[in-house]
Order: sequence, then structure tokens, then C-alpha cells
Amino acid sequence: MRAFETEIETAQAPNTVNSESTGRSPAPKPSALPRTKTPTRKIDIRVNALERQEAALQACGVEPAHVVRAALRRAVKGWHLLPIFAPPPKEQRTRYTQWQARTSLAVDATSLAVLLRDHDPLDVLSKWALIRGQVEPRIWAEIDILLDEIADRAAPPQEPNVS
Repeated sequence: MRAFETEIETAQAPNTVNSESTGRSPAPKPSALPRTKTPTRKIDIRVNALERQEAALQACGVEPAHVVRAALRRAVKGWHLLPIFAPPPKEQRTRYTQWQARTSLAVDATSLAVLLRDHDPLDVLSKWALIRGQVEPRIWAEIDILLDEIADRAAPPQEPNVS
């Protein structure tokens, strides 16, 4: 009876490929792969352009809110929260609230915990207040870059200098 059980255990469905027939080891199951992601925490953020950027945003020919949102996406792509507090810049933000970009941002929970412990032990500030000094300058720089890219594309092509 034992021989019969062994045959059943090793039997395969027709047309299946196994590691013995291919010479390769089977791929690990997704649940068996080690997790390398660090824990994150979502923070609601709100970003406005700067007052000094208003005129260029109005003149660029693209809806200013779209430029601000695109800058936000670019600025946070690949960005990681540092456990170092950066005070919010004192630069004057625009009063045009319809240009404001709002979203949730996943940040490293460990870095956020350090910021909370060191700068808000009573947990009374918004989490955005703790990270905006790191994020806003990046977004404003991206707005400037986008405005330059838009202006370059809108500029008429220059003819070569023939002497």
C-alpha cells in the first residue's frame, strides 16, 4: 500500500512543468518573499505656490492648480522623511486657495516618531506642521522648474545665426 501512496504523491497533471524538467528551481511564492518595506504613516498635506510665483503661474498658459499638483507629484517622488525637524519657511504663500494641492503622503513611521518625540511630545501639532519644512521647499523648486519648462516649450524656435 505504501508504494501506491508514493505514486499518488509524485504524480503530476499532464503538461505541467516542474523544476526537475527545466533544471531551474521553482520561483518562491509571493508570501514567502522577505518584506523590506519600512512601516509608513499617512499625513494629509496642503501646499500653495509662493506669492513670488503668482505672475508666472497666471501667464504660463496652464491652469495654475495643475502646475502645483504636478510639482507636488515630482517633489515627493523618491523623497524620504528625515528624522530632523526643519521649520516651515517664512516665504509668503499665495492667497489663491484654488491653486492649493491637497493629498495624503506616506512617510516613514520611524522618522515621524522621532520628530513627534523631539518636537511634539504632547501630540498637539498637525503632522503636516512637523514635515512641511522638508517638503514645501522641494515643491516650490519644482514649480519653478515646471514654469521654466513651460516657458521653454512656448518660446518660438530661434533661427541659427548665419554670418
